[in-house]
Amino acid sequence: MSQAVLDGVRDLLPSFRERADETERLRVVPDANIKELEETGFFKLLQPKRFDGLESDPIDFYTAVRDIAGACGSTGWVSSVVGVHPWQVALFSDEAQQAVWGQDTNTRLSSSYAPTGKAQLAEGGYRLSGKWSFSSGCDHCSWVLLGGLVFNDDGNVVDFKTFMVPRENYTINDVWHMVGLSGTGSNDIVVEDVFVPDAFTLSMGDTGRCFGPGQEQNPSDLYKLPFHSIFTGTITTPIIGMARGAYAEHVEMQQKRVRAAYLGEKTTLDPFAAVRIARASSDIDAAWALLVNNIRDEQAHVAKGERIPLGLRLRVRRDQVLGTQRAIDAIDSLFEASGGRALAQGTYLQRAWRDAHAGRVHAANDPERALQMYGAHEFGHKVDPGMY
Repeated sequence: MSQAVLDGVRDLLPSFRERADETERLRVVPDANIKELEETGFFKLLQPKRFDGLESDPIDFYTAVRDIAGACGSTGWVSSVVGVHPWQVALFSDEAQQAVWGQDTNTRLSSSYAPTGKAQLAEGGYRLSGKWSFSSGCDHCSWVLLGGLVFNDDGNVVDFKTFMVPRENYTINDVWHMVGLSGTGSNDIVVEDVFVPDAFTLSMGDTGRCFGPGQEQNPSDLYKLPFHSIFTGTITTPIIGMARGAYAEHVEMQQKRVRAAYLGEKTTLDPFAAVRIARASSDIDAAWALLVNNIRDEQAHVAKGERIPLGLRLRVRRDQVLGTQRAIDAIDSLFEASGGRALAQGTYLQRAWRDAHAGRVHAANDPERALQMYGAHEFGHKVDPGMY
């Protein structure tokens, strides 16, 4: 079934390329893109089988995202961050899962995980309030997953949770006017004193130890992988896809290019142009290969019923942030060597350059923090596994 989805997604890529300018003008992914992706089954790749999902290999999901982003960066980004949420919903209580998918298995969720909201303990649950930014694709979703710190009556923080909130209980503020990923509709979510039952929450402490109550209903190995491995890969993969798309357009451009400033030299005869292409392709391939290899290593431990070593989880983060950097380095190198035509509106290359740099500032792509934690662990220092 996953192969059928991948084939269906690839058939859509020309349409996504054609709508890329429209996506930027709208500041949100067109309804047609979302509808077509839904029809392929893309949004069900990581969804539990008991809710009409496919429970696919996460590499199949990443592959689809990579290909989509190679056609339209904003569509790739939204498909990635919205498409991964069924994986986390599968970890929530059965009551929460039924609320989301019991009536409609095509229900989608957006998110904003930074704990910018405040949750106060209440009988049977929490009172949640706050404003959350950067909820990509929220206009196409009817639920949202929000990060929040939980405070007791004394004002002390007692937990960090993800809160699942239905559309009628939050407002979307249209604030997304950006130079990169401008078509993602990553608007603000506002919640004003809404009660969230305990069953509709998930502790980040539990997800840090690869646990969720939903594993009782969804015992697949898919849902035993680390949250921070699956979700940070969701941020890097579309950037790798953008680099692949930029590479393809750059090579096509250079095959036709004659450099007037160099006495009409054909670029295909320029050895320095060839070197840039070789380096860029290696960086892109390395970013993708390491992402795939690391997930495969984690899956191998899960398949044996073993706990995933902290060193491996930290390696996933190490290679994830460096994968983002490798992809952006490749885009930068190709963009610099493409000439003035690459600046024209409508070219994929200039859009990929803007979109990739916009994606680079996501918190999941903070290289110093991830690399420091990896190095600290190698030196024998204690590292909190909950963050990885």
